[in-house]
Amino acid sequence: MLTVKNTVRVVCSLALVAAFVISSGSNAIARPKYKDAMSTLYPKLAEKHGKDGKLSCAVCHPGKSKKDRNNYGVAVGNALSKKNETDAAKLKEALETAAKEKSATEGKTFGDLIEALELPGTDEKAN
Repeated sequence: MLTVKNTVRVVCSLALVAAFVISSGSNAIARPKYKDAMSTLYPKLAEKHGKDGKLSCAVCHPGKSKKDRNNYGVAVGNALSKKNETDAAKLKEALETAAKEKSATEGKTFGDLIEALELPGTDEKAN
């Protein structure tokens, strides 16, 4: 039987379920074009280290926070002309510029590591 007390319980239960579903959703990818540009430019690297042929954010972001970047992420960021670049040609250019930078591996650039199908960045935060 539907009483006021039962109605309040049902409404509260539905509100809790809705809150749980909303809060447990996965985080949205802030800049998927960056991952797509890298996966497109380096398909063999994406095939080896990616999921379904796509690299993850972890290539540049070693921690849980996307504000943290490794040495490769910093190099890519420095090569970009603006903070949230969406132009595919400019993203490709930034990735190619970063590939020429020295990596943490002695005597190798990020491009050398990518060519050897190794992930270019370290697991440590650089900023």
